[in-house]
Amino acid sequence: MARYVIVGGVAGGASTAARLRRMDERAEIVMFERGSHISYANCGLPYYAGETIKERERLFVMTPEKFKAWLNVDVRVRTEVEEIDRGAKSVRVRELDSGREYSLTYDALVLSPGSEPIRPPLPGIDDPRIFTLRSVSDIDQIKSFIDEHRPERTIVVGGGFIGLEMAENLHTRGSFVTIVEALDQVMNPLDFEMAAIVHQHLKQKNVELYLSSAVAHFEKAGSRAVVVLADGTRLDADMVVLSIGVRPETAFAKQAGIETAPNGAILVNENLQTNDPSIYALGDAIAFPHPILGMAMPIPLAGPANKQARIVADNIVKGAGTRRWSGAIGTSIAKVFDITAAAAGVAEKLLKKNNIPCMSIITHGSSHASYYPGAQPLTIKTVFAPDGTLLGAQVVGYDGVDKRIDLIADYIRRKAKVTELGEIEHAYAPPFSSAKDPVNIAGMTAENVLTGLSRHAAWSEVAVLKGNGAYILDVRTEEEVQLGAIPGAVNIPLDNLRTRLSEVPRDRAVLVYCGVGLRGYLAERILRQNGWTEVFNLSGGYKTWELASEPQSHKGVYKPGLAAIQSTSAKGTQELLHTTFAEGSGMPESIAAKRQAIVQIDACGLQCPGPIMRLKTEIDRLPEGGRVVISATDPGFVRDAASWCNVTGNLLISMEESKGVYTAMIEKAVKQSAMAAATGMAASQGGAPIVQYSPKGASIIVFSNDFDRALASFVLANGAAAAGKDVTMFFTFWGLSVIRKPDAPRVAKDFMGKMFSMMLPKHAGALSLSKMNFGGLGQLMMKARMKAKRVDMLESMIAQARQAGVRLVACQMSMDIMGVKREELMEGVEIGGVATYMDAASQSGVNLFI
Repeated sequence: MARYVIVGGVAGGASTAARLRRMDERAEIVMFERGSHISYANCGLPYYAGETIKERERLFVMTPEKFKAWLNVDVRVRTEVEEIDRGAKSVRVRELDSGREYSLTYDALVLSPGSEPIRPPLPGIDDPRIFTLRSVSDIDQIKSFIDEHRPERTIVVGGGFIGLEMAENLHTRGSFVTIVEALDQVMNPLDFEMAAIVHQHLKQKNVELYLSSAVAHFEKAGSRAVVVLADGTRLDADMVVLSIGVRPETAFAKQAGIETAPNGAILVNENLQTNDPSIYALGDAIAFPHPILGMAMPIPLAGPANKQARIVADNIVKGAGTRRWSGAIGTSIAKVFDITAAAAGVAEKLLKKNNIPCMSIITHGSSHASYYPGAQPLTIKTVFAPDGTLLGAQVVGYDGVDKRIDLIADYIRRKAKVTELGEIEHAYAPPFSSAKDPVNIAGMTAENVLTGLSRHAAWSEVAVLKGNGAYILDVRTEEEVQLGAIPGAVNIPLDNLRTRLSEVPRDRAVLVYCGVGLRGYLAERILRQNGWTEVFNLSGGYKTWELASEPQSHKGVYKPGLAAIQSTSAKGTQELLHTTFAEGSGMPESIAAKRQAIVQIDACGLQCPGPIMRLKTEIDRLPEGGRVVISATDPGFVRDAASWCNVTGNLLISMEESKGVYTAMIEKAVKQSAMAAATGMAASQGGAPIVQYSPKGASIIVFSNDFDRALASFVLANGAAAAGKDVTMFFTFWGLSVIRKPDAPRVAKDFMGKMFSMMLPKHAGALSLSKMNFGGLGQLMMKARMKAKRVDMLESMIAQARQAGVRLVACQMSMDIMGVKREELMEGVEIGGVATYMDAASQSGVNLFI
């Protein structure tokens, strides 16, 4: 009778044991598990902490007792395998509770030890308020701490899938969540511009986000732990969860002479055998050649582990080579609050890092037919080789993400051509999809690129094209342009392009863009068929460029007590969902009774500018004081609605979000009569509030890099902020020097950019006086005088301004001309153009040029 010994009793080990028994009823099967539980839902642990899964027992797929009764498998929990004797074909084990040690021989040995969370040797990491998550016992400790201490603030270190799932569930439990990630993005399997969609959603949920922020050490501060970042930032919290990553737990196998990769993962062949034919390995602990990259690497996912289990069991019972493993492409998915992010194959950044030629496109669509209620946005990035072979894909959206990534993953796995996606026959009805599914659209768009009908440019290439003199053509409507545009772009709406072709230069490259890419493609085809040759369409349109270009971090949000406010707000939202609404109004009865002109608009499924255009149409029809309640699923609508109200003078009463649907209440402003404005008498008309323009803003254009002028600008800015003003400082041309980092990194620049960099002061501390500078002596004298008179230094004033919420905006056009790169600017500085300044100036009662 054969004896099969299995090390590890979770996904891979338990599945192997079950398959072995089904294939061989007579064998003796012994399974060792170091923990107290086997065959549990590892991926469900974060949801138990958040009480989405309320009953702990639901985490357990199988108990040791049931495993014995059903499958006659001898399960020995709390038992650790310490040594493998390959010559004797035996393992030495130790019972963790009793300390007893013994050896057991095997005919075949299966290694499924899994992986362990990375816990770097940082000072202070042993604080009992710092947790990692791998097992049921780990989640028991985390949940017990949450239940007992009700942490107001939790810091999650690591923005991977598990880290984000923990962040969501901690937020659900009422804790304010801060995510600290050493990379410049969360969810590393995604490319940066796709992760930017997730960043935006996290911001909307008021999750604090510190990107490109490595942890230096931990400290204790009374009842709290302090996470100290490499740049000196100190973040205190009641609880810290480490989710930095995992590494294979294979030290005992390596000691036995089992071959491993540099990261410790066990190397296996296509039979899932190690270099010892009697020893098999599977799951998180193995490294196997990636089907696309070719290099041996681990894929720590439950899906591949369960599939490998069947191959291992069949090869043990029927003979090696019976079944072969072809590798996993790493198909993964995660829910992050209301949004879903998924990936399959290899990201573009990893392909480029490994010098594998590739191309990519970004397409925006809807979860189902846009005219059917409830359609939500869906973004797909498709990556393929120059010969059309599919290499990877990423999908981010609110609904239907899973079925799209599953479709594409199968085509990636069998190395199909990207153009085949356009031919997929899918189940279509308006509630489920469109006649051309977003996956079809991705395949068709890729075909256009491969056949030369279109040439795409990525969002990151815009600056390069501008620097090389490209003509940036915006073919959106004038209303869309008012809400934001790429600096330096010329607006010729698509409707007018054919009659205005003479305005488009023929001696320069032309970059065309629209909202999401469709109108840009139509404009590109018009130009190409009229003789233009060097034409590019911005992949993903302005929507992708805007998301990827804006600051990704969300720092300085946490304030003591904020978690309680959020919890109360969430409760209020829930109460609103159960409020009785007046029929046909889309408004609670208590409000609708007071309003005669209320219009409800369903703009769900419409891409920009659809929701804004619908809003404008209905507002134009309403009498003054009338209200529009509009629902949209485009996340950009949140920003667009606020900007549109600022520009038009209408009132944004409220903005609510629920499961990816954004609902705004907007009131048409009542124009106050000249007499009322002069006397300040009229406050309402027909029961509707009158907009009395009393601007709270203050805007300052900082054009100079003189020390005294920069000082004056921040004195005024801080004074205005202290007086309750919303202050925007717009730094242009020489003024960019004031907001450059003292320790700015070296960045690639063209010749003129290098020349200007040599002439510009490196940072605020290097500015000179406008008069009597005397080669820098005047500046030193001024600083000494300021110190004597107890006047804050310029650097301190800048820090005070940022702390007071003063908005610092760098002019994109000036940056391009002066050769200043984003990386050289202080953290938190926004990049904007004329539209950004005009929006701020329109709300300002004070507007200064310095």
